[in-house]
Amino acid sequence: MVYSLFIINKQNTLARKKKPLPIFEQVTITDVAAEGKAIAKINDMVVFIPYVVPGDVADIQIYRKKNRYAQGRVIRFHSYSPVRATSFCEHFGVCGGCKWQHLPYGEQLRYKQKQVTDNLERIGKVKLPEINPILGSERTQFYRNKLEFTFSDKRWLTEAEVQSKESFPHMNALGFHIPGMFDKVLDINKCWLQDDISNRIRLEIKAFCLQQGYTFFNLREQHGLMRNIIIRTSSTGEVMLIVVFYENEPEKIHHLMNHLGEKFPEITSLLYIINQKANDTITDQEVILFRGNDFIYEQMEGLKFKIGPKSFYQTNSEQAYNLYKITREFAGLTGNELVYDLYTGTGTIANFVAGKAAKVVGIEYVPEAIEDAKVNSELNGITNTLFFAGDMKDILTEEFISTHGRPDVIITDPPRAGMHEDVIKAILFAAPQRIVYVSCNPATQARDLSLLDEKYEVARVQPVDMFPHTHHVENVVELGAKD
Repeated sequence: MVYSLFIINKQNTLARKKKPLPIFEQVTITDVAAEGKAIAKINDMVVFIPYVVPGDVADIQIYRKKNRYAQGRVIRFHSYSPVRATSFCEHFGVCGGCKWQHLPYGEQLRYKQKQVTDNLERIGKVKLPEINPILGSERTQFYRNKLEFTFSDKRWLTEAEVQSKESFPHMNALGFHIPGMFDKVLDINKCWLQDDISNRIRLEIKAFCLQQGYTFFNLREQHGLMRNIIIRTSSTGEVMLIVVFYENEPEKIHHLMNHLGEKFPEITSLLYIINQKANDTITDQEVILFRGNDFIYEQMEGLKFKIGPKSFYQTNSEQAYNLYKITREFAGLTGNELVYDLYTGTGTIANFVAGKAAKVVGIEYVPEAIEDAKVNSELNGITNTLFFAGDMKDILTEEFISTHGRPDVIITDPPRAGMHEDVIKAILFAAPQRIVYVSCNPATQARDLSLLDEKYEVARVQPVDMFPHTHHVENVVELGAKD
């Protein structure tokens, strides 16, 4: 098993000029921690270490120390844990993604279940029912429907390349950012996260640009033609490719786009953007249609969802369907309820549950997402939805609730930061009979549950694994009004 320690070695070189970094020998890894790391205890000090699993025995070097904990790294393995799996990706340990490849999938699910339980008990401190077993993902590879890759003229050299002493005259890369280093990109040969059409498109773009002498982006100095690509695939078999350029060179742009259109007839939506800002976000950029449609479709239980280049959609389509079915089941709809769908995004959940509700009111911060939500309702002939754009804490007020009616059910799916206290106060004022809280961060969910505890109790908890080989986990909680 090979790990790239080049980033570590650079830090070591600088650090040793001041003071040698301490090394502890034959340390046994004892548990899994947050952010994909694991834990060892050294002289009553808790040490967080990446790319190890419980049962590994290794020499650990401490490179950062606080009062109560430290950050460490492996410099030598003595023995591997019997539960360790062999990583399947050649880039494992370098690109920063899929940090749990070395854990068997069953073990990943076990630790995610534990993460949910620990957060709800330790942070939430609310009365809990027995937590349902986590729902695993049927597919653990090629499960994502969206990936973004970055061009760079200063590619990251792996430890093996550095040790080879070879010179590398061509430093162009198309791949993923190295964690914690915004201007360094690891060139990716094969990624196991998205359908293989993604790999074929990316490698063809890179080969074409190298052959034609197109300049790759310099992230620090902000120059170069080729900046990013975004590839979206869908359950309907459609493919969207967005090529993001930094410099506006029409002849070169059209040459590349024509080549891609001819080489990949599978691409049903071929678009490009000229982004000359300092950051990579495209929400405020003009998207230019080159060939095909400016959207693709996702399909779920007979419903079609229109996905544009700026649209949000759950990145694991198959598990999204399972997540929404659980959400709808927890909502307990009979056809007579007024439902508020908070943080509705493009209205996926709102439209998904609308067939079993009297009316659904969706609220979302991003205006473009709300327009997508309205289109998706119209596309599916859904007439009992109403959508509003704006900051949740500003829209969901007592006046809003008085105008549109007190909801029987509230479904909330906030970002990782959870809900603002004003939103929680508005929910308590609205006093629905049932709340369904969908979260991608059980820690902030637990915090919010403690604030809702004065009027609501947890009825059911269902963790869902949306992202195999990562530490991330979704969790759905049903809350019922206390008597």
